[in-house]
Amino acid sequence: MGKREKKKIKGNNLKPRLSIYRSNKHIYAQVIDDSSSKTIISCSTLELEVKSKCLNTSNKLASKVVGEIIETRLLKEDINEIIFDRGKKPYHGRIKELAEAARLKGLNF
Repeated sequence: MGKREKKKIKGNNLKPRLSIYRSNKHIYAQVIDDSSSKTIISCSTLELEVKSKCLNTSNKLASKVVGEIIETRLLKEDINEIIFDRGKKPYHGRIKELAEAARLKGLNF
């Protein structure tokens, strides 16, 4: 790493961690409870629900759809607050679109 070590981001059952992974063709989102090491909810552009709404899986529209689906699934589980983990990627483009779509109806992070 560098001179300074990055602090690890951890979630718990009250505030789980929303982990984002972006590849060249797809985007993946997982909501993880780190205290019990379990994935609560996941969504990606590989799902048929997302593929039916957008033609291309590697653009901002697909990321927005994934963010909306994650948000509705989290609200069904009564989770209103999360910790956002973007990995080592910068906060712009497709990652920013997913985050803003997830914040749309009241998800806090």
